[in-house]
Amino acid sequence: MDYRPLGRTGVSVSPLCLGAMMFGAFGNTDHDDSVKIIQRALDAGINFIDTADFYSGGESEQIVGKALGGGRRENVVLATKVGLPFGEDPNERGTSRRWITKAVEGSLRRLGTDWIDLYQVHRLDPTVDLDETLAVLSDLVHAGKIRMFGASTVAGSEIVEAQWTAERRGRERFRTEQPPYSLLNRAVEYDVLPTCLRYGMGVLTYSPLAGGWLTGRYRKGRQITGPGSVVRQTRFSAVYDATAPANAAKLDAADALGALADEAGLTLVQLALAFATRHPAVTSAIVGPRTMEHLESYLTADGIELPTDVLDRIDEIVPPGHTINVTDNMWHTSTTALHAASRRR
Repeated sequence: MDYRPLGRTGVSVSPLCLGAMMFGAFGNTDHDDSVKIIQRALDAGINFIDTADFYSGGESEQIVGKALGGGRRENVVLATKVGLPFGEDPNERGTSRRWITKAVEGSLRRLGTDWIDLYQVHRLDPTVDLDETLAVLSDLVHAGKIRMFGASTVAGSEIVEAQWTAERRGRERFRTEQPPYSLLNRAVEYDVLPTCLRYGMGVLTYSPLAGGWLTGRYRKGRQITGPGSVVRQTRFSAVYDATAPANAAKLDAADALGALADEAGLTLVQLALAFATRHPAVTSAIVGPRTMEHLESYLTADGIELPTDVLDRIDEIVPPGHTINVTDNMWHTSTTALHAASRRR
């Protein structure tokens, strides 16, 4: 497996990043099986793992920590996240100094490590001054508890504001961004990815299979069943509602992309992952297997290059910068300006 520079951090990572959201109550509750999946990914050359304290209430971090025992930690670029609600306490969330200082200790303990390579703000917290967040994260870098920090699902203008704030206040800066990006969700091509390129930021994209829509399961004439995880079915049921017009359009696009993959002699998974890792701004695409079978299908995409004619056909099906269903841009969790209260409705 080839390795790529994570922005201008000097760190090299695999083009596929192992996402750990599906390990634990959110997906695979068998710890031993989850550990085997993680170790198989490492054996295949993946050296980049992404998790979060939010995933299964810290259980995902515990599983990752188990998998990295026995000396495997040293060769892994380990990323986790903070910010989404961790408990019922209203102060166990967000990006305040109070919570981040406490949360990082919990993540270090669960992961069984002395340091975190990449500590990410899961979402910017509009109730916290950005400088306070940058200040505490900078302190953690200086203390050696984290090596660098980044953010997830941040708008282009917010990336610029954070870079300028860091420069003016003498803080460490966001070194990475983690946005949603797939064949069906290309909005970040318009502004976020070019902005990351300008600032030398690494980009690890999530949901390259569009929440399962690009696994090949969703083709015309087949029943849409949604994710295998009961927890995800409950939390994201609207995403798989076949009666919704936007989802009907996604089905049309997924079917056309599936046909294109067939013509190119690829699986749709291979087409989707090869696309997600091809953009010059993208360092790595996060794949989140629940089973060993899922992981093996993702690994087959390693090294696949898409020719120009296939990329042109993709652009005809889903134009650059376009997202079929706007909710897939995650605006409902990250862009407060679009919330009903902000629009005075």
